[in-house]
Amino acid sequence: MTTPFDSDRDLTDAPRVGGRQRPKDAATLILTRVRKGEAEVLMGRRAPGHVFMAAKWVFPGGRIDRSDFTAASANALPAAETARLTREVPVRRARALALAAVRETFEETGLLLAAPAPAASVAGPWREFRAAGALPDLAALSYVARAITPPGRTRRFDARFFMADARALLHPEPTAGSGELDEIAWLPLADARSQDLPAITRFVLGEVAERLARPDRPLPYVRMVRGKHVVEHQD
Repeated sequence: MTTPFDSDRDLTDAPRVGGRQRPKDAATLILTRVRKGEAEVLMGRRAPGHVFMAAKWVFPGGRIDRSDFTAASANALPAAETARLTREVPVRRARALALAAVRETFEETGLLLAAPAPAASVAGPWREFRAAGALPDLAALSYVARAITPPGRTRRFDARFFMADARALLHPEPTAGSGELDEIAWLPLADARSQDLPAITRFVLGEVAERLARPDRPLPYVRMVRGKHVVEHQD
């Protein structure tokens, strides 16, 4: 099913520059927990100096890296999530996207969605994660949304949004991370939607609220078609 998206609001705050910039694969992780009966979500505010979405509240995430194609994990993605992803990309890239979401979350917040494992010495972006005595817990992930930045922006991403329960974290509270986010906090869902958000983040927060009540909700795919944003829901 395809429905209109709010065409007056961009998927990102990146300025229009024209041209045909090809979207780059990226992955995002939405961590949720319940405190005093209220659902909370982990979000961070991007530093004001960023060219892309400066000072906006976002979920941790970023671009896929070559190392994500070969990184070890404690387990595999659930079969249902792999099936959804492999409608779009080969199985190797599907797994790499899931690993990118876990790695970027660790880099930006210090949080490990992981299982304990002997510390290992590896090169590249996974070095600190593995040195912490952990392996990514892919079995904790659900694939919940996809969105492509509209054409003509300085940066374009084909972003996959994953969701996980905070009970799968090795420790519950974030650290300063890489400094890309100048504030990191667990926000009640109602409060999160009142922050300064990119339009797609606001949309996905609504999806999170719905999915907490209905985990089998069809996956939304947000993109621009003939100059208008649309949402196609996929089983």
